[in-house]
This record gives sequence, C-alpha cells and structure tokens, in this order.
Amino acid sequence: MAADATKGPPGGGEGEVHAGSGPGPYQDEIVISWPELHRDARYLSRVLHELGDWKGIIAITRGGLVPAALVARELDIRLIDTVCVVSYGAAETGGAEAKQGALQWLKTVPGDGEGWLLIDDLVDTGRTAAAVREKLPKAHFATLYAKPLGRPVVDTFVKEFRQEKWIYFPWDIDYRFVTPIRQRGAKD
Repeated sequence: MAADATKGPPGGGEGEVHAGSGPGPYQDEIVISWPELHRDARYLSRVLHELGDWKGIIAITRGGLVPAALVARELDIRLIDTVCVVSYGAAETGGAEAKQGALQWLKTVPGDGEGWLLIDDLVDTGRTAAAVREKLPKAHFATLYAKPLGRPVVDTFVKEFRQEKWIYFPWDIDYRFVTPIRQRGAKD
C-alpha cells in the first residue's frame, strides 16, 4: 500500500531544479531543503500512524537515519535499530557517486521484520531496497521519496520523482553565500 505520491504534504514541490547538471546518467537534479524534508517526514509519520502501532524502527544507513529520527519522534517510538549497507559512496573527485557499486553489508538485524517500520530516505533503482526487503520481508518499508524503478519495493512513500533526477539531501550540500549576478557581472 503505497501512499499516493501526487497527494503529498501541502506545499510539496520538487525543490530546486538545475537542468542538465545531475551527475552521471541523470539529466537534472533536485535539492531537498531541511524544511521540505521535515514536512515530508511529518506527513509520512501521519500516514504510518494511521496504519497502527509499531514495535520499533529499523533505519537503513545512512540516508534513513534522519527520516527515522523524525518519524520516531512523531510516533513516540523509542526502539530504533539499523541495517548498514553500502551501495553508493563518494566519487574519486569528492562529489556524489551516481553509479551504484556492489552491495556491502556492514550490519543486519535478526528476524523477519514483522511489526517493524523500515525507513529510508529514497528508493532509487530498488536494488538496495530489494536486498534489505529480502532480509526483512515482513517489515513495513517506508521512504520519503521514490523513483519509478524502486517504487514497487516499498510499501509507503511521500513523493515520487522521475528516474533521471538526482536527489541532493540537506546533508549532501553546503549552503554558502553567493555574490549576486549583477555584482559579479556574469551572465550565468
């Protein structure tokens, strides 16, 4: 039962878009702000609250840690665990790595996930999500954001983005002052 991504939280947009600047096979990018992420996590929490009580939360590291903390607060869940799997790393240039590598399991949890919420920030291709789902088939899998290839793997999500969009989360970017265009004399 996936939440309808088109009926997301009030004021829900796609963040800031920069055409043609996404890494690798991506055509453009979206920057998710802290306020937008928080609003979407609260909306997800309301949807999950209506589904019943949960034993606890299992966050998929690292992207699922912040959404899991926000959902845990909203649902007053104190029992939180993690599954630690690496699929994306940092590129050699120091930027985001847009291509997934081999999955590397650092930590799992016992059981099949029954009665637990499994939380991540985004399901992209669904490769990592499918591997986690295989280990925890009875967990309710919820993400803030989904892309078409990964959407079938999750139970609940808030917004869907096109597959060719690269998503930058607030913890991925550095906010800094930029000189106004007129003062720079540039036409970019």
